[in-house]
Amino acid sequence: MVTGQGRVAVLGTGIMGSGIARSLLAAGLEVTVWNRTPGRAAPLRARGAQVAASAEEAVNGASVVITMLPDAAATTSVMTRAIGSFSAGSVWVQTGTVGLTGIHELAALAKAAGVALVDAPVSGSREPTESGQLLVLASGPQSVRDLVRPAFAALGRATVWVGEEAGPATALKLVVNDWLLNLLGSLGEALLLADALGLDPKLFLEAISGGPLDAAMAQAKGAQMMERHFPPSFPLYLAEKDAELILQVAGEHGLALPMTGAVAGWLARARSLGHGDQDVAAVFEVMADS
Repeated sequence: MVTGQGRVAVLGTGIMGSGIARSLLAAGLEVTVWNRTPGRAAPLRARGAQVAASAEEAVNGASVVITMLPDAAATTSVMTRAIGSFSAGSVWVQTGTVGLTGIHELAALAKAAGVALVDAPVSGSREPTESGQLLVLASGPQSVRDLVRPAFAALGRATVWVGEEAGPATALKLVVNDWLLNLLGSLGEALLLADALGLDPKLFLEAISGGPLDAAMAQAKGAQMMERHFPPSFPLYLAEKDAELILQVAGEHGLALPMTGAVAGWLARARSLGHGDQDVAAVFEVMADS
């Protein structure tokens, strides 16, 4: 166990939250976990985590509280109940993608409770989460950065600090996810074009492999698209939620994002056809049939 470090509580143990908890444990940190569906947190006990019966129990005595919940509504619901059980001097680290309106509402909740909040959405899916290779995008007070540094070091390959108030990190996460979603759309279209021209789509991935046009995500998601097999690393329903958040904030700034709008439409249709819990690469099923 890392000496001199307080306990870390992780609220939300889905794909990302459970990977976060395992990375913290692997780094020698003391970890308590809680999930709204208790059975999803229970397997972490075998890894050395304490499993709390409630969010209030999980945060009590923790020096750092990490939330990784699906959206702003879920985070607000959980934290409205739990924040009163925070210990003096503990820090709330909000790692999910909740949008700008959401993070500002959560910041108001933290301020009213006298709790320091670090806006720290993470970029990555199942694999980098499991291996502690996330990118942490963070904005929060200088005064708490030393306290959260061991947890961030356990979670990520790098931390990018973008401000001292909640908001800038979430804004950057929306920009990153906009690029990700549009890359998925371009990838699907490239594979479809290759097929239409009588080429094996694998040749496209081979052609860009290792060069300036390559991306690890293109290789991973491209393989899923060609195999029509979509085990979830980044569930499609969450990608749809992120697309809606991006389009909302773009509209508020008078910005049209036609590419993102097209991808959002494909994601919505894919979810309506039952692909919501599959990986976001399942958007290809809609693109291929359109």
